[in-house]
Amino acid sequence: MGRITEKMTERAAEFIWLTGSVLDQRRLECRLGSGGRDAVLAALAAHRTADGGFAFALEPDVKGPAPQPLAAMAALEVLDDADALDQETGGPICDWLQRHTAPDGGVPDLLPSVTAYPRPPWVEAPPQDRGGLLTTARSTGLLLEHGVEHPWVEGATAFCRNRISELEASHPYEVFSVVRFLDHAPDRAWAEGEAKRIGALVRDGGLVLLDPANPEGIPTPPGYAEEEHTFPCEFASGPQSLAAQWFSAEELTMSLDRLAGEQREDGGWPIYYRRWNPAIEQQARPGFTLAALRTLAAWDQA
Repeated sequence: MGRITEKMTERAAEFIWLTGSVLDQRRLECRLGSGGRDAVLAALAAHRTADGGFAFALEPDVKGPAPQPLAAMAALEVLDDADALDQETGGPICDWLQRHTAPDGGVPDLLPSVTAYPRPPWVEAPPQDRGGLLTTARSTGLLLEHGVEHPWVEGATAFCRNRISELEASHPYEVFSVVRFLDHAPDRAWAEGEAKRIGALVRDGGLVLLDPANPEGIPTPPGYAEEEHTFPCEFASGPQSLAAQWFSAEELTMSLDRLAGEQREDGGWPIYYRRWNPAIEQQARPGFTLAALRTLAAWDQA
């Protein structure tokens, strides 16, 4: 028996119709089967910049007209969700990423231009002479999943492989990206071996809350909000993910039941990360609601 009911979906849709951006609503239509990829592409195009990047709060925490690698990653996720990521849509994003790639083959998560516009007070541009694993790994994993061929993908794949092999400590958001890469890395034997090692790092390092009923069981990672815990189904967004092997059936069931139970009275799912502006919650929750529906649907279909 699945966790998503017709009533849950109706309530989530009502929430997104009420609070979501045009892009959120077009993505909802696509998920419900009442709209298609072309409408999502048209809405996403409003976030594209003249140089081929993405901006204009596509990623809610990244404001202003200056394109950022983190926003390019968000665009790839939107395309993936709409089943619209292919050579035609992914190639130009690779072109943009290549222009901002560091000598090591990775792309920094943010460019210095982020400081010219409203941003979380803790956000600064990282060093530009090295790539960021969070943005590079997730972007590369999405492109590999959909068979997008580009020189940037080749260099970024080598970067991710090197950085993941050296990884001894991390945090949940970075691990999400690492998992996305490992799920689609060309060398499957290497990816499966690294997945086991990263899974041990997640469990032994206290990066996952295995028992939702005991949130005091582990501290939140440095820089995360006080109540911002990460659960098994957030690492393993579907049963096909290598991260699903990190957890027992009971642990996954508890986390999925918790996720289903997190739907609020208004129909949306909450955010738990640090809020730096009153508008962020409304801007981010529709995306979190779509992500929750996607994860629950992936496990319901297992």
